[in-house]
Amino acid sequence: MTNANAATLLPHHIEDDRVLVLERTFPATPERVFQAFTQAEHLKQWWGPRGWTLTRCDVDLRPGGRWHYCMKCEDQNQGEFYGMESWGLGIYDEISAPDRLRYTDYFSDAQGAVNEDMPATLVDLTFEVVPGGTRVVSRSTYATPEGLKTVMDMGMLHGISETWDRLAEYLG
Repeated sequence: MTNANAATLLPHHIEDDRVLVLERTFPATPERVFQAFTQAEHLKQWWGPRGWTLTRCDVDLRPGGRWHYCMKCEDQNQGEFYGMESWGLGIYDEISAPDRLRYTDYFSDAQGAVNEDMPATLVDLTFEVVPGGTRVVSRSTYATPEGLKTVMDMGMLHGISETWDRLAEYLG
């Protein structure tokens, strides 16, 4: 979805061929970073790679609650991606503010129907106080190694790196 050279990739590694682990420290308290990940008014300011905007963001933050969102490419310089929409649906599993957030992220449509042809991601985020702010560790688990490969081939690592760059700027 984005230019591969546009962002410095987040520190990451892959475990067991199906778990992508990302890590970054943000210049804010865990409470503030957790809110940025869980409140629509904050997510609208930073979620998505550069050139993409959240045109819809509905958050029902409770176990079993939904986060339904749409990213739209508004950057004409992104060529074939310009005007494209990418819908997602998160279903919250565990919420332990401000320490942990766990949800399953799906590709979806505008009505929130899950796209069964695309891999789901079990996202487990932890928020830890460290010198300089809050370290966020994201463990994204896929059912199969092929699921992880599919999203990596789509440029997900570059997109999330740019997204977290935008979060650092927003929190800065």
